[in-house]
Amino acid sequence: MGLSSLRRLATPVVAGVAAVGLLVAGSGLAFAADPPPASNQGSSDNVKFKKEVIGSNVLHRGDTVTYKSTIWVDSGVERYIPKFRDVPPAGFTLVSGSPKVTYLGATNKATFTNESDGGVSAKCSGSGCNAFGNGFIVKSGQNVTFETSYRVPDSFAFGTYDSGVLLDVWAFSGNPKGANPFNVKVRVEEFATTTTLQAPTSATTGQPVTLTATVNPTNAIGQVQFKDGGVNIGSPVTPVNGVATFSHPFDSVGAHSVTAEFVPGAGFFGSTSAAQSVTVTDPDVATSLSLTVPGSAQTGAEVDLTATLSPSDAQGSVQFSVNGAPVGTAIPVSGGSATLPHTFNAADTYAVTAEFTGAAGFTNSTAPGQNVTVTDPDVTTSLALAAPASAVTGSSVDLTATVSPSDAQGTVQFSDNGAPIGSPVVVVNGVATLPHTFTSAGSHSITADFTAGPGFVDSSAAAQSVTVTDPDVTTSVSLTVPGTAQTGSEVSLSAAVAPANAQGTVQFKVDGVAVGSPQTVSGGVATLPYTFGAAGSYSVTAEFTGAAGFTDSTASAQNVTVSDPDQQTSLSLTVPGSAVTGASVDLSATVTPSNAQGTVQFSVNGSTVGAAVTVSGGSATLAHTFNAADTYAVTAEFTGAAGFAGSTTSAQAVTVTDPDQETTTTVSVPATATTGEQVSLSAQVSPSNAQGSVQFKVDGVAVGSPQTVSGGAAAVPYTFNAADTYTVTAEFAGATGFTNSTATGQNITVTDPAPVDIQTVTLLGVPGSATTGVETTLSATVQAQSGTAVPTGMVEFRDGDSLIGSPVALLNGSASLQHTFTAPGTRQMTAVFQPDSGFAGSTSTQRPVEVSAPNPVDVQTSAVMTSTTSATAGTPFTLRAQVIGAQSLPGTVQFFDGGVEIGQPVPVVGGFAEVAHTFTLSGPHQIHAVYSGGPGVAGSTSQVQVLDVAESGDGTGSFGSLGTGSLGSLSGLRFGS
Repeated sequence: MGLSSLRRLATPVVAGVAAVGLLVAGSGLAFAADPPPASNQGSSDNVKFKKEVIGSNVLHRGDTVTYKSTIWVDSGVERYIPKFRDVPPAGFTLVSGSPKVTYLGATNKATFTNESDGGVSAKCSGSGCNAFGNGFIVKSGQNVTFETSYRVPDSFAFGTYDSGVLLDVWAFSGNPKGANPFNVKVRVEEFATTTTLQAPTSATTGQPVTLTATVNPTNAIGQVQFKDGGVNIGSPVTPVNGVATFSHPFDSVGAHSVTAEFVPGAGFFGSTSAAQSVTVTDPDVATSLSLTVPGSAQTGAEVDLTATLSPSDAQGSVQFSVNGAPVGTAIPVSGGSATLPHTFNAADTYAVTAEFTGAAGFTNSTAPGQNVTVTDPDVTTSLALAAPASAVTGSSVDLTATVSPSDAQGTVQFSDNGAPIGSPVVVVNGVATLPHTFTSAGSHSITADFTAGPGFVDSSAAAQSVTVTDPDVTTSVSLTVPGTAQTGSEVSLSAAVAPANAQGTVQFKVDGVAVGSPQTVSGGVATLPYTFGAAGSYSVTAEFTGAAGFTDSTASAQNVTVSDPDQQTSLSLTVPGSAVTGASVDLSATVTPSNAQGTVQFSVNGSTVGAAVTVSGGSATLAHTFNAADTYAVTAEFTGAAGFAGSTTSAQAVTVTDPDQETTTTVSVPATATTGEQVSLSAQVSPSNAQGSVQFKVDGVAVGSPQTVSGGAAAVPYTFNAADTYTVTAEFAGATGFTNSTATGQNITVTDPAPVDIQTVTLLGVPGSATTGVETTLSATVQAQSGTAVPTGMVEFRDGDSLIGSPVALLNGSASLQHTFTAPGTRQMTAVFQPDSGFAGSTSTQRPVEVSAPNPVDVQTSAVMTSTTSATAGTPFTLRAQVIGAQSLPGTVQFFDGGVEIGQPVPVVGGFAEVAHTFTLSGPHQIHAVYSGGPGVAGSTSQVQVLDVAESGDGTGSFGSLGTGSLGSLSGLRFGS
């Protein structure tokens, strides 16, 4: 290129060359969202511009970010760039030595100048640059890249920030060319944290346990608040290297849901651990264990290992061990003990121990060890017993025991019914004999037990039964018979044998001929029913045949005169099935045949009543009055005159009751009722001890089942289904002993229900503290407890019982009032909702406000909501407030939606406080912020700002900050550098 060409290039026309720059800045976000685009590009004519972030564009305080800007052309027309300037987000600091330009395939072909805004500019140097302005010449297929790195300061505000580029672009043809502005975004956000909790699965009331929370990253600044069921446990704990521990005793039994909440400091997000369930029980009952084992045992022989537990109601199991090794399975404890049958297999001395594992509520315990000496068994022996099958008291018999093997040494102890007989008898040549005299008759069980000498095993013989009798006892027998009898009528022949314990049979004889079979003697008596077949005089005898031990004997003869019988009669009884005490009834007996002569004696429960009644015309009647309620058995007995036999009746039952008691019944019903609502129909029966049931009726129709009367009352729930006037009656059906009665009807007027007002709840929003003379915002939100209707009416704000100002009309469910407290002290504030028709009134929970006099040295502040006017329901939204008036702003800001707090108080950073919030309901929301103030700085409350929340999906919502952040200014046109 010639000099004239270069000069023409260096003599631009004002209208022909344009330089365009872009600088964008914005406020930070206090929450994580999807990252913004990491690159952006623009173009003008054939010039292309692109800026991008190398790596992630989501940053944290202390991170370094690298930007790369590229300029190229997409046609044959060259472009000349005298100066290339990178503009970082305001406040980012340039990393020394990081600027780098790559041009014509080589790096470091530029000189760099630090700019006042923290950025850096580059001019071309070395070969390939334009000679007049040290500019970069960009041709088709070529590009210039400019890379710079910046550090995010440690105290930088969180949010999304734009970084731009300022370019001078010249055209070579004399035609001016410009570039559209472009930028790229990065977001500075807090470090995310995670919190995990370690807690024991179980604990005991009153005994501290350690709760451990681990916060990652371990350098996260903040504190950990442990919670039980959402309620704080103690004070927050500052983590050390990411770990916070807390010793806590639970004071109640049950399942406790424990969490750890990390409350972050600057630069970190908070986090909450997953809940851990801790089952808390009362302390276990202390137990003690003792062990009982035999001091010795033999191999192959089972012995019992027994553990006894105190207290005896302890639940759990015992594991026995021999020489330290468990034997068998754990034995459940029952009744305070556990037993394990165990067989030792080798001779030795063994140490036996037992360990109790307690069930829930009982401690473990261990018994002191016990030793068992185990030996091999001696020679087994067997024993046979020989005894007579019978014996007589006073006469000696031999009891003989034979031991096998015959060389066994030892003694034999004979026993009678388990009691030892004499002294042990030494065995000689395998035999031991004992002469023995039985002293009592009866069955004797004889046993023999061999007690072995050294080397032999004890043995026992099977029991042998010996029947022992006394010597025969001499007996005598006497005969009892009636002096007279009638043919065809059974009489009793009775023999008495002495002594009374004699055993045997008696054979009765009439005129020397045996009658009937021999009768067994019982209690010294034998009896034979006998009927004589003909009239005459008979000689009766009795012969006793004694059983073993008793002699035979014969009674002296007795005479019986037998005649033909009187005419037989039969008797029937007629009595009423029931009677009433105090009222006379007839007891009647009828004799057959009707000409029978004689008397009838009536009896009640076996006792005669009245005198015997003479039979007339075959019947006899007795008037009788029962004096007490009960069931009685009535009988009658006919005593015949000469020529007639007597007869009796079977018992007849008469149920006697007291007279029924008179009753009265009244019915009670409400005067009015509402359709669809249940009422109680009740009846009162007098006397109060009346037994029976009540049937309720509405307009004569029975409703429900009969209701049993208790304590003189009965009731039934009933629902009227139509509006009208109804008559309710009650009919009492008395049980036995009570009369029936009917109540006089009662009227009830039933109407349809009136419309039900919608229930509401009133929420009050007030600052926790205020200063006298400083205006404070009182706000209230009224919500319907059901449905979607928005309550309307007035809200009264009250200081104690005193009304503050005038009632305020609800607007979209919210109301607010500016109020200035005039005197310091604790104020109890409430909001009272006075509803319009269709809503029920409600009163908020009383909330305290601590009012103090202003400190003369406090710096006054103002809180200002800085927001747009719309958001979208269901979409995250950042509320932002600015606090002005003091250089240093300690304390926090609490945001309110009407009277409801939004989230937790947030710190003031750089004069601003932000909170992320998702509105769940669309419509206008009355938002304000309360700044708490701090040492030397007074608190303040913002004015209420109405925020329109659109329904999700209608396209009118806003996302991001409500603060003043926006696109920054565009630079003006300029030429050259």
